[in-house]
Amino acid sequence: MQTPSIGFVSHPCTLGHALVAGTPRGVCFVRFGKDAAHLEAELKRSFPAARFERATSGGVSSWGRAVADYVDGRASTAELPLDVRGSQFEQRVWKALREIPAGETRSYSEIARRLGRPNGARAVASAVNANPAPVAIPCHRVTLKSGGLTGGAYQRAMLQREGAM
Repeated sequence: MQTPSIGFVSHPCTLGHALVAGTPRGVCFVRFGKDAAHLEAELKRSFPAARFERATSGGVSSWGRAVADYVDGRASTAELPLDVRGSQFEQRVWKALREIPAGETRSYSEIARRLGRPNGARAVASAVNANPAPVAIPCHRVTLKSGGLTGGAYQRAMLQREGAM
């Protein structure tokens, strides 16, 4: 089996740094934080068998710019190709998240009902929590049934930026 090759780039943004990583097929990892070195270490822990290369041009570099531009309000969309791994159920949840329009939210229970699992809000929450690529898969648009937030400063900042708060 061939060792996967993952390119990555870090861009400063209003959430600190955005680290975006991808394969030739698409984005596989997005994280935000204050310390780019810490984010890079998290990437390497998440893909222990991969080879890593800092991207300076091409797909991953442009995807990183797109994420930072979206987070900072310089772009109205962040639709990116994906190469994410997850269970069949996680893939279904992540697809549902990508269908939530910017500026709108859905509750975990609404998504569960839409997926034919009316009692599956906790399973949906687990899949949302396992999201490897926030922004590319907009998990910030999922709230509690009461409208409460569960994603901290990232979720609040993104919902404010999209006009959902």
